[in-house]
Amino acid sequence: MKIIRTQPGHETILANYFAVNETHLQKWSPIIPSGHHSIESWKRRLDEREIEFENRLSAHFIGIDEEESLVIGSCSISNIVRGVFQACHMGYSIAERYQGQGYMKQIVSHAISFAFDEIKLHRIMANHMPDNKRSANLLKGLGFVREGYAKEYLLINGRWEDHVLNALVNSK
Repeated sequence: MKIIRTQPGHETILANYFAVNETHLQKWSPIIPSGHHSIESWKRRLDEREIEFENRLSAHFIGIDEEESLVIGSCSISNIVRGVFQACHMGYSIAERYQGQGYMKQIVSHAISFAFDEIKLHRIMANHMPDNKRSANLLKGLGFVREGYAKEYLLINGRWEDHVLNALVNSK
């Protein structure tokens, strides 16, 4: 697996990733409007992400196969806040067929290194629904600490869902 930053040109493999994994990811995703994961929609979003990346507002990574034809998983750091906070939110997903094989840990570790070593953030916040044990175990294994519990935190799949709040602090 190669881990790369998403860029214009990746619209087809990203559209395919979300089409193939739609049912798998639905439990943890907001309701997505029709066409949101089309190639044209991804083309626009990848152009926007380039501007955000250049301005250090977000960074999006994907794990791909060696032929660069298939997305294994994704990880993003977004909502980057500078000043006295120096923090971001992190989100991630893995293709159903690649769960439990260590790929997600590699992709997320790459994003953590970028956030701490490249853009010098102090805190990464990553939250998960209470029943998402895989996500809880991933974050714990990477050193994230549970910091709280938020009732009705995000609108996921049409329902306001509680979330466990976690953070990883850069000790360097």
